[in-house]
Amino acid sequence: MTAQDKTAIRDAATIVLVRDAQGPAPRVLMGQRGAGAAFMPNKFVFPGGAIDPDDAMIAFASPLDEVTRRRLLAQPVTPRPPAPEAMLAAAVRELWEESGLMLGRAAPWQGPLPDDWHRFADAGLCPVHDGLQFIFRAITPPGRSRRFDARFFLADVAAITGDPDDFSQACDELSHLHWIELQEARRLDLPFITEVVLAEAEAVLNGGRPESVPFFDNSGSAPVFRRIS
Repeated sequence: MTAQDKTAIRDAATIVLVRDAQGPAPRVLMGQRGAGAAFMPNKFVFPGGAIDPDDAMIAFASPLDEVTRRRLLAQPVTPRPPAPEAMLAAAVRELWEESGLMLGRAAPWQGPLPDDWHRFADAGLCPVHDGLQFIFRAITPPGRSRRFDARFFLADVAAITGDPDDFSQACDELSHLHWIELQEARRLDLPFITEVVLAEAEAVLNGGRPESVPFFDNSGSAPVFRRIS
């Protein structure tokens, strides 16, 4: 496939940001894609998107734990899968681009500063991955206008620097950004895979770190459900 083929599978990262995780009614951050979007128009989704080459340049202050690293590297599908750190960086970047919320801590910037990350650095923050938990992976089925190998990361709003209700710095890719209870979220117009991820997120919140990560693999001629241990 050529680089211009928009149906080629691209690596992607998505954030399931949770509020009141320990309370009786946890809430998640969701927004609605535009009616004219080529991929999943009008659907409510979590912040996320394709991994950019510059995401590989981002330096985190602490190393990634070996279990998460192994799981993110398992069963590659794309010809040149990104490093696990690039997946995590993309998740952080997509969150603040689409919602204006920053997963970071106050510290001088380390390493190269890609153009897409200037606003993050200007806020006096360095990105952090400590609170990101890899909980799900799914590949978009054939026949869609866009296809992604998406890793879903669960994160608690406590890791956000700033006001979690301030979406004023968000880009216009998602509208109707809001916090919604998990049960209420299921009543929105959701992609099928988002419904599945919501259920998995709820299970993780109730039971802690899973022994393996569910993987809906649509890379071949027939869908396969796998577990990444």
